[in-house]
Amino acid sequence: MFPDTPVTSAALSVATRFCSPALLNHCVRSYLWGVMYGGAHGIAFDDELFCVAALLHDIGLTDAFDSHRLPFEDAGGRLAWVFAVAAGWPQERAARAHEIIVLHMRDDVPAADDPEAHLLQVATSWEVVGRHAEEFPARARADVLTRYPRLGFGAEFLGCFEDQARRKPDSAAAASVRRNVAGKIAANPLETHQG
Repeated sequence: MFPDTPVTSAALSVATRFCSPALLNHCVRSYLWGVMYGGAHGIAFDDELFCVAALLHDIGLTDAFDSHRLPFEDAGGRLAWVFAVAAGWPQERAARAHEIIVLHMRDDVPAADDPEAHLLQVATSWEVVGRHAEEFPARARADVLTRYPRLGFGAEFLGCFEDQARRKPDSAAAASVRRNVAGKIAANPLETHQG
């Protein structure tokens, strides 16, 4: 399922150690949705880089790595940089992991400009608010959700974003809360396992 490299195995170990079961499954599903979408659209991407970014993209929401000053995506991206350099990646490649994680909370990035960030944006917006539902057929949804169930992800994630919004009112998470992320999460077909 994941690229068979020591770095992706280590990223999975980190995510498993520090993420709740619901957040871990979200990160794994984000990788799977991104790969599925990329394959369907013929998007060439660096699978190892995308996998590491997907597995670590929400690590800044965890108690161990939450920053009281930085938006969660920047804190998580910085951790991904440290992780990647420690795993032996060149600094430039580690910087790409940081960039992808930060960009997943920004305005849409075209696949031609940054395929990995584009895939993470598509996958996470599908995962959280149901955007791009037409890209993921019912059979694929059922298969992924059977292997990696949501485990109350919507409510847990909303709680994380509301906490971020209270403490970091200028963050992208706070902007999402102001734009009714709660209603969008509730309406996401993945929340009801339909679609």
